[in-house]
Amino acid sequence: MSRTVYVNGQYLPEEEARVSIFDRGFLMADGVYEVTSILNGKLIDFAGHAARLERSLKELEMAAPATTEELLEIHRELVKRNDIDEGMIYLQITRGNPGDRDFAFPDPETTPPTLVMFTQSKPGLAANPVAQKGLKIISIPDIRWGRRDIKTVQLLYPSMGKMMAKKAGKDDAWMVEDGTVTEGTSNNAYIVSGNAIITRALSNDILHGITRAAVLRFAREAQMEVIERDFTIAEAQAADEAFITSASAFVMPVVEIDGAPVGTGTPGRIALRLREIYLDESLKTAI
Repeated sequence: MSRTVYVNGQYLPEEEARVSIFDRGFLMADGVYEVTSILNGKLIDFAGHAARLERSLKELEMAAPATTEELLEIHRELVKRNDIDEGMIYLQITRGNPGDRDFAFPDPETTPPTLVMFTQSKPGLAANPVAQKGLKIISIPDIRWGRRDIKTVQLLYPSMGKMMAKKAGKDDAWMVEDGTVTEGTSNNAYIVSGNAIITRALSNDILHGITRAAVLRFAREAQMEVIERDFTIAEAQAADEAFITSASAFVMPVVEIDGAPVGTGTPGRIALRLREIYLDESLKTAI
């Protein structure tokens, strides 16, 4: 059965969805996106994703095609029309179709932004068995542009990083710049040393993860120590635990880095506890 998707004010069967070849998202990767998870038919941390979307648009001087309230209504309608219990909603906004290709930004008064949204059904998202096995990752150089805090659709190098990991027989990659880990290809990176959770501080170097913010808040509320600083691959390999966070993976243990086991080589106690806390607390506030 075909999905119902949203394109510029219309709910359409996915086969009928169209965006112009002159859309700047297609020609220039001139767009931003968000992915919001759905559990029990409800949206997880929608307010956080909406706030980051607003920030991304502002940083790129891009017009918003809808208010936060309107976006929430579209999210809910897509969940309803596609009968999603567990899964995700992908939202993308581009600078629109100016009618031809040009490096200069078009006038937002005459070129409205493009808004597309679609659902992805992912039964078993919360009970993902990978959480009990853990991820094996490799490290790769971070050669992305300098504004990784903006959630743009420029995802070629992260895609290449995931393929590097796949070719190596591993699950994912962490990116390294100036000797320290920035983040994963589509997630924030953490290690645990003793009882301290260590992760890179927020800056333009990494995405300001919505799940990251929630997990660190829950960790502090649970009286866990959180340290925001850089760390190296060698330090990560010698850590007691490692894990990632993202909107779709929630909290996922990492058990191997560049062939070296982390801790016992099995998912760590703190990572698994944080996953449990995150899912429990997020469901309480889902909308």
